[in-house]
Amino acid sequence: MEDWFTALTLFEKVYWIVAVVGSIIFTILMIMTFVGGDVEDVSGDVDMDIDGDTGIGFQFLSFKNLVGFFTIFGWSGIACMDNGLSTGATILVSVICGLLMMFAMASLFYYLAKLQSSGTLKLKNAMGQIGEVYLTIGANRSSIGKVSVNVQGTLRELEALTDEEIDLKQGNVIKVKEVTDNGILIVKLLNK
Repeated sequence: MEDWFTALTLFEKVYWIVAVVGSIIFTILMIMTFVGGDVEDVSGDVDMDIDGDTGIGFQFLSFKNLVGFFTIFGWSGIACMDNGLSTGATILVSVICGLLMMFAMASLFYYLAKLQSSGTLKLKNAMGQIGEVYLTIGANRSSIGKVSVNVQGTLRELEALTDEEIDLKQGNVIKVKEVTDNGILIVKLLNK
């Protein structure tokens, strides 16, 4: 093995070292990703609700993408040298292949991130929904009650007020007509 490596030119040695080291790091990253090791590109942890948050976006330059670049760069360069390409052509092809790998990985992580849901309840999605009174709601916004309403595919018990002239009792069917700034639903009676 030593004889083989010492017989290589410096150009070939560089490509072999980049390919082997890149492959080892890439393999470790993949194992940690599938096992559940924490290998995130974002430093720091932020836990807050931001309206209109669309996620991190397309990240072309990240640690995982650079490891993918060097892995493919090394192996495609070795393949080019084995096929007798010149030094310039080998560098050009291996850089293009590495960049394509970076683009493919960035696209993959971008679209995978788009698939996840935040799970944050957005009360504006309750507008127009039909539900049922759970706890009595006082007439003319005199007391807050609760309603059961399906919001974002889940049945929720939410606080509610009404502008109706009568108290809304348990079992009355209601429709959400507006949501206040502090998150209380304004409902109207449907089964009069």
